Amino acid sequence: MATILNLFDRRRRDRAPAGDMAALLQGWSIEVLPRTAAKIERFADLLPEGCRVYVAHVDGTPIDAMVETAKRIAAEGFPVMPHVPARSVPSRAALAEWLGRYRDEAGVDQALAIAGGRPEPVGAFSDSMQLLDTGLFEASGFRRIHVAGHPEGARQIDPDGGDAAAMAALRWKQDWAEAAGVEMAVATQFCFEAAPVVDWARRLRAAGVRLPVHIGVAGPARLQTLIKYAMLCGVGPSLKVLQKRAADISRLMLPFTPEEVLRDLAAEKARDPALQIERVHFFPLGGVPQTAEFCDAAGRPVGGVAARA
Repeated sequence: MATILNLFDRRRRDRAPAGDMAALLQGWSIEVLPRTAAKIERFADLLPEGCRVYVAHVDGTPIDAMVETAKRIAAEGFPVMPHVPARSVPSRAALAEWLGRYRDEAGVDQALAIAGGRPEPVGAFSDSMQLLDTGLFEASGFRRIHVAGHPEGARQIDPDGGDAAAMAALRWKQDWAEAAGVEMAVATQFCFEAAPVVDWARRLRAAGVRLPVHIGVAGPARLQTLIKYAMLCGVGPSLKVLQKRAADISRLMLPFTPEEVLRDLAAEKARDPALQIERVHFFPLGGVPQTAEFCDAAGRPVGGVAARA
């Protein structure tokens, strides 16, 4: 890994970014599963101070494991944002219990409200709007809620391949957040190409959605790993970036890093400062340490010192 990052550092010195990639990476966040978090001895050895840690709730994960993971990470001083997947919540009473436990046992006051990956709900909730409409988040003292964004479309929301229903849902959530006095942002699925993300962000603006965007990016990983997860997660047209690289035998065995997509996003942000892409959210598919090392190197101004000691 050190060799990979040394090569990355040399590329950065040889080719200064068109946009400020270091600035784009300020305030980056990361996602973990309870089972991967258990393998990390101390998050403080890897992550910068204040890094938001999302705790992903895969269907079937016991709420005890979710709360314990959130409690442990919060005890190290990091803001924790657990996923709350609507289709995995058994009932309104269960939702109240989950939120209360996150608050009381882990000191959590923020969450990512999503529909979730189950094809059918286990209870009464099938989407995040139904979760928010319960009033339980604000009643439980949650002051920040993130919701999902799909730059490359989501057929389960817009079966025709458009984005009218998704945009309407985001406007509803924006209105809900304003009425509830809750801070909100859109956290997106990971993509491998900047152009679809930028086009989508501009459509957000045109549709009247003013919410800040935390763009999902895959951390450094083997190409085969990324292709597998991209296909499982329904990543859209930007998957062709990986497929094209996989066709080049000379590059097939080299680890993929998100340098190119981040550089392109930073350049677009420089050209259009009003672009709503404000933060980067990492899916550490190749491992949390690898993603943290990449961010430490990429988050330095060219010729500057390390972003953290």
